[in-house]
Amino acid sequence: MNNSVGNTARLIGAGLRALLVLTVLCGVVYPLAVTGLAQVAFSDKANGSEIKDESGQVVGSELIGQTYNLDKKDPNDAEEAAKPDLKWFQPRPSNGLGTNTVNQQYSLILSGATNKAADSGAVDGKCTEEEGTLCAQVLAAKAAVVADNSTASYKVKPEDVPADAVTSSGSGLDPNISPEYAKLQIHRVAEQNKLDVKQVEKLVEKNTEGRTLGFMGEPRVNVLKLNIAIKALAAS
Repeated sequence: MNNSVGNTARLIGAGLRALLVLTVLCGVVYPLAVTGLAQVAFSDKANGSEIKDESGQVVGSELIGQTYNLDKKDPNDAEEAAKPDLKWFQPRPSNGLGTNTVNQQYSLILSGATNKAADSGAVDGKCTEEEGTLCAQVLAAKAAVVADNSTASYKVKPEDVPADAVTSSGSGLDPNISPEYAKLQIHRVAEQNKLDVKQVEKLVEKNTEGRTLGFMGEPRVNVLKLNIAIKALAAS
């Protein structure tokens, strides 16, 4: 009987010691080591890939898209459609993801695809304007892109509108656009901000990133970084 009680006590003691050691190693030492390594080697990414403006104020994250819309006449009117502020480069659409009541600059609450099939609204392989379909959204978005980005000296052709200008990403929060979509917006942004087109072209080129490691993904332009550069150029 005494041996049984003693063995049980020893097993409980060993288990408690193992629990204490593993708690210290896995719950304290390992997290501190990983956090320290991340702060030293990848400080920017570890802190959320924050982007700061010219004044040093954090204005967003490199990983999360923002909207650049005009203020609503009635902020409480959920039915009023948001209109893009044409002074800025516009991101990809984020169709039908709902209203964010926490921070209107980010679509953090409702993130995801529209879940509409690629042939939604298509008849015999051609897009129609059937209400509520993906085809109707794409056609409306293309018409808006052509209208918004055509200026007195530069006319956008419907066939020149790239896919990312009229379709949302899987998350609806894509912070990047294609170089083609950025170039399509250059004349409008230059006109709205009273800037020289060549100056804006140089900013787009400067903010264009190539494929990751030279072969993964596609070339891209971070909209927030580009708009910060536009703001600084317009202010100067």
